Order: sequence, then C-alpha cells, then structure tokens
Amino acid sequence: MPVTRDIVATYRGPGKVVRRLLTAGPREDRLLAIVMAACVVLFVARWPALSRQAHLTGEELNMLLGGALLATVFIFPLLLYLLGFLVGVIGRPLGWKGGGYGARLALVWALLASTPLVLLHGLVAGFVGPGPGLTLVGALWFAIFVWFWVGGLRAAHHLGREGTQ
Repeated sequence: MPVTRDIVATYRGPGKVVRRLLTAGPREDRLLAIVMAACVVLFVARWPALSRQAHLTGEELNMLLGGALLATVFIFPLLLYLLGFLVGVIGRPLGWKGGGYGARLALVWALLASTPLVLLHGLVAGFVGPGPGLTLVGALWFAIFVWFWVGGLRAAHHLGREGTQ
C-alpha cells in the first residue's frame, strides 16, 4: 500500500497500519526509510518559517537552512532511534511485549503520519507568524502525534503478546 494511503488510514485507526507493518516482520531498512522520510518532511516544513525569519531579521537564509538540515535530517533521526530504544527498554519491566523494533516503528510511524499537520504548522509559521493560530496548529499536531504513537504502541504490544512478533 502506498505511504499516502497508509497515512490516511492512520487517521482512521492508528494501530491498524502499525499492526500491518509489524506483521510483515522486522525490517530495519523500512524503519530507516520511514524515519528519514519523516525528517525530510520536517525539514521542508521549516522552510516558510525560516524564510520569514531571514526576511525579518536580515539573517542569511542559506545559513538558517543549513542549520535546520543538520538538525532535522542528521541529528533528529538519531534522537528518535534513542527514544524508541528507551521506550522499549523501560517498558520491558513494566510488561511491554512489543519489543524494541515495535517501539521504534510506532514512534517513527506516528511522526510520518502526522506530517500533514507539521506542513500546516510550517505554513502558518511562515505566513502568519507567532500567535494563537500557530499555537493551535502546534497543539493539534502534538495531540494527533501522541494519539498515533499510543495507538501504534498498543498495536505492537498486542502483537507481541500474541507471539507473532
């Protein structure tokens, strides 16, 4: 199924897509592709706000874009892998059955599936700027992200409990 259809399906039920991805077996190449795609979209979402910042402050846009590229495409994936690892390790004594791969997949899929709202947040940041609209879109993105992540974690836990993972 194409990624765009999976993203739309995640809005209908976040656990279903993660469950399907997990039943295909643990594939770190797929996980890396998902995390890199999410981070590239996060980088692109920053462009309008960085362009606004460069225009208003007189800073060099290329320098701002270079810093954002380094942070979102090279450093942030490492932090995501670390967070997914920690969730798997900390959850194990608490009864987590989803495994480390399940924890990482739930996290990065939640991030990729919530990228349409990240793009909207970037547009609001670039065209409207700081204010209640930006705060509202950011809060909506965070709530959707958490909903997707928790739904993915639940799906991974239930699959792990069934012993199919």
